[in-house]
Amino acid sequence: MSEEFVDEFVKVESIFVRHRNCHLLRAHFSPMYTDYYLHLMQYGLRNEEPCDSMLKDLLAYFTLYLVARPWAEQHAWTVNLKSPGPANLFVTGSSLTESVVGRAFVNDIRIPENNLFYAQMYKDGREIRSSVIDIKGDTPAEWVEEFYQQSEQRLARCLELPDECFTMVTAQPDADEEWLGSLTVDMMKEIDSVEETKLLETRKFKFNCGCNIGRILPTLKAMEDKLDELFAGEKSLEVTCPRCGAVYPVTRDMIEKKDGE
Repeated sequence: MSEEFVDEFVKVESIFVRHRNCHLLRAHFSPMYTDYYLHLMQYGLRNEEPCDSMLKDLLAYFTLYLVARPWAEQHAWTVNLKSPGPANLFVTGSSLTESVVGRAFVNDIRIPENNLFYAQMYKDGREIRSSVIDIKGDTPAEWVEEFYQQSEQRLARCLELPDECFTMVTAQPDADEEWLGSLTVDMMKEIDSVEETKLLETRKFKFNCGCNIGRILPTLKAMEDKLDELFAGEKSLEVTCPRCGAVYPVTRDMIEKKDGE
């Protein structure tokens, strides 16, 4: 098979900016966006604007955030928007699975008094750690910067460059915060030639949920005593993955089969 037809990962560079004591994350997200749109097309889904663009930007900054964190952690963000909206934007993923996934919800949304940013972290079977903050910005870049300021207690700058390249720079101990706060797109374009940088690592990611009918059926099997109510006289029903929106047809026989059959 020709190389041009091989699925590509998004390759995220983790870079230390010497003398500024800052951590730079960057990647081109075109491969992930291709997977995202192929996923929507496969299941007949469509995200209208502005949700589509906001979800894509949030996926990008969330992926960069994962690379700023230890490998073994799994994270999830939910942005509950009053405006623009109402909408819920959900993203989750992990470096261990080399995958991120996201979904926009626009129906039956609880409308908050203020826009809210929920963050969750799970690691090694420990209790889930959660936080929630009010956000005032209008863009995913501003939301993530506010999240860093309030939850991480440090500065971060999120900037989009041409060709679907996203960057995030975060403050480390003794960071040059004045320089960090002044960063612009033009400065980011020239950072390798102007600043002393060191590549720390590279991680790769795809847009992929990992859901399948085998993972969904156990949940339905727990409702075996309510099948009449569940199917309501229909021969089959459609079950939607809450993480990615994928739709799976399920028949009564599939649920009634005993384990091991």
